[in-house]
Amino acid sequence: QLQASGGGLVQAGGSLRLSCAASGVTFGTYNMGWFRQAPGKEREFVAAIRTSGSTTYSDSVKGRSAISRDNAKIAVYLQMNSLKPEDTAVYYCAADYPTSWGIITTPASYDYWGQGTLVTVSS
Repeated sequence: QLQASGGGLVQAGGSLRLSCAASGVTFGTYNMGWFRQAPGKEREFVAAIRTSGSTTYSDSVKGRSAISRDNAKIAVYLQMNSLKPEDTAVYYCAADYPTSWGIITTPASYDYWGQGTLVTVSS
């Protein structure tokens, strides 16, 4: 089970830190990702952190965001800075058990999803 939190209303240029608490999975063996879905749009990849600690970001958030994980606290975080109105979306955390065929930027690769937390950026 994944529980995302930390969303809210923020002005453009502001920052938010999203958190995702995991339970019921062997957290350290999963890649963790953040996706987002804006109204009327498909779910899109935001960032991911592998079991090794290596990270991948979408071009839309690269340089403005940082994903991290704390295996002891069984949690993953997404720090987002310089937020823009186009960052407005429901943000989901997800867990991916690594396989040779999985693509970390693709929702279909993920095995577990959290319920989402809403981020609204006002202009």
